[in-house]
Amino acid sequence: MSNTLSWDPTATTRATPPPRAGAWARFSRNRAAVAGAWLLGALVLLTLLGPALMTWKPDDISDLQFTPPDWHHWFGTDVHGRDLLSRVLAGARVSLLVGVVGAFVSLVIGVTWGAVAGYAGGRWDSVLMRTVDILYALPTIVFVIVLVTLLNGLLARWQAGGMSGQHADLARMLGLFAGLGAVSWLTMARIVRGQVLSLRARPFVEASRALGASPARIIFRHILPHTYGIVIVYLALTLPAIILYESFLSFLGLGIQPPQASLGSLLAEGASQLNPLRVYWWVVVFPAGTMALTLLALNFVGDGLRDALEPRNPSRREVVGGAARRPTERLS
Repeated sequence: MSNTLSWDPTATTRATPPPRAGAWARFSRNRAAVAGAWLLGALVLLTLLGPALMTWKPDDISDLQFTPPDWHHWFGTDVHGRDLLSRVLAGARVSLLVGVVGAFVSLVIGVTWGAVAGYAGGRWDSVLMRTVDILYALPTIVFVIVLVTLLNGLLARWQAGGMSGQHADLARMLGLFAGLGAVSWLTMARIVRGQVLSLRARPFVEASRALGASPARIIFRHILPHTYGIVIVYLALTLPAIILYESFLSFLGLGIQPPQASLGSLLAEGASQLNPLRVYWWVVVFPAGTMALTLLALNFVGDGLRDALEPRNPSRREVVGGAARRPTERLS
């Protein structure tokens, strides 16, 4: 009986798959993330189709002020007799729109800023990242409040000069998008810069540079595709933060203005109707519950994406199943 070594001929062509190879399988095993995704999908579908299919429209005023929830008005009515269910769905649509647009602004600014700083290095890196540090030192919510207040003052002057109310509402919403997105990109820039710093010295980047590729092509074609995992994760976690910012500003009267509705403005309207003599609980409970479910679903999805795209401890099956075979000893 002798010992001989046999080599698997496919060993040289196999490689351990990247952690993102089994991302969908890992995400589907996370029950909380899957439940959050289903809940978020159902909420988005309801906000898009619900107000158009309902008999009661969000702005329909009636004489049924403060009607408790019943079969005709599932969420009851508010101080103006408007159906609260349609108002909540319309407000959730606006809040989700603000969150998506604000997160997109954060994505564009943060990824571009961090990628340029990480790839350029040297003086450019110092200038760009010191700017981020200065902005970090400013109180975020105070900065947004000042920005929105200045914008509201300008819009009031423009309306006095003949600007229409629809154009003023559109400009106010665009300013809110820009303000919330402008203060949410700082962490994204730091994360992307750190990833680019670790990737710019890789052999494939050096090969692209030697072949004459421009810095912009190297950044956007070769480096940034390797950072999409952590960018998606942070983007999913940025959405609930921006929605919460918008709700807080609307609660203070600085965000979405009546008759438009958002979850924050609905909470503000409901809270103003609370009094010791009679509590109209539904005008607060249903907007607050919708906001809590939305934020909870977004956080569950964000945590699930983080665990799926950036696993710290891959399972034994993924390690053993994806690893290349080693030389095996065979007895003969």
